Amino acid sequence: MKVDFDERIMRKHTDCVKYDMLQTLYGRDDLLPMWVADMDFRSPDFVMEALRQRCDHEVLGYSTVPESYVAAVRQWLHDHYAIDAAPETLHFIPGIVAGIAYALLALTAPGDAVLVPPPVYPPFLNLPVACGRRLVSSPLHIADGRFELDFDDFGRKVKGCKVFILSNPHNPAGTVWGTEVLSRIATICEREGVTVISDEIHADMTLPGHRHVSYSTVTDAARRHSITFMAPSKTFNIAGLGSSTCYVADSALRKRFFDWLDGLGVAGGNIFAFVGAEAAFRQGEPWRRQMVDYLFENVNSLRQFLTARLPRVKCVLPEASYLAWLDFSAYGLSHEELRDLFVNRARVALNDGTTFGGDAYRCCFRINIGCPKSMLLEALERMAKALEP
Repeated sequence: MKVDFDERIMRKHTDCVKYDMLQTLYGRDDLLPMWVADMDFRSPDFVMEALRQRCDHEVLGYSTVPESYVAAVRQWLHDHYAIDAAPETLHFIPGIVAGIAYALLALTAPGDAVLVPPPVYPPFLNLPVACGRRLVSSPLHIADGRFELDFDDFGRKVKGCKVFILSNPHNPAGTVWGTEVLSRIATICEREGVTVISDEIHADMTLPGHRHVSYSTVTDAARRHSITFMAPSKTFNIAGLGSSTCYVADSALRKRFFDWLDGLGVAGGNIFAFVGAEAAFRQGEPWRRQMVDYLFENVNSLRQFLTARLPRVKCVLPEASYLAWLDFSAYGLSHEELRDLFVNRARVALNDGTTFGGDAYRCCFRINIGCPKSMLLEALERMAKALEP
């Protein structure tokens, strides 16, 4: 069945962060929300039906991790990423942000150094500090319209660090790192004794022409020193279920981390997280393919609009996911002027670039294009009229 991704759905007044937090965060609620990384598409009907069927039982008591859920996760990892995950290598996690915090608390000590590559998803910057660790940054640079690691800087900065947090694909802008880059990271991190936390939540949304490579599969070293987080939440628009998966191949690393999780009881899961994720993994491949094709069309629409109407905007377009990185520095406006222009003239809510790594990104914004094409074009038209009336 063909999915209608063009449908525009009213999400206001559903306790929805993307819409119902606009007044609090942006000072007005009449904005087109192109910020939070969830999609404005209906969650798949097979996920909703699985949840309804479970509700029909009418007893929501304590639950164990269903064997059928574990089997569905294992099959998905095998089919999509050539990961043969034994059941003991997997652990439920109630969200990847929480999982990264858990890993930092379990595997490092206060004051230990944690390396991140800005511009990057803000929790990568906030979590180490919140956990009492020392943040070390190795900034990315842009070449040929995509993010790239500066391996000279990375090689210097990683010395003395305990953990490197990798966004794979990268957030913002869904850069697909590929085998060569990941192998170089693995060689350096193995040499320096650094554990790699690989957040691969956007992997299932890798766009045509690109292939996601899971970090743990690139070399034996990567397999030994990595923790991989994946989830169906972004792919199937079920982030509210809080259902993520942690994969750790190495037995010693796994014991340290999983024993900590089980000892504190912080990752036991819940009925609906298991039911929703299993339905997504078992039935979701046709839906996922249609969704990825639709996102690819939106990426092309964004590219064409910027070329025709906003040629001064420098951009990094996604190779995976629905997030693009836009640089408005050519307009000569301050950060405050740009933010005011988008909020109060264009009436569009974007993610502020400074939250991805500080003042270096004061003229940059992240846009979420995981929405009906008509909504994307409306937002872009508003921005164009505000910038170039």
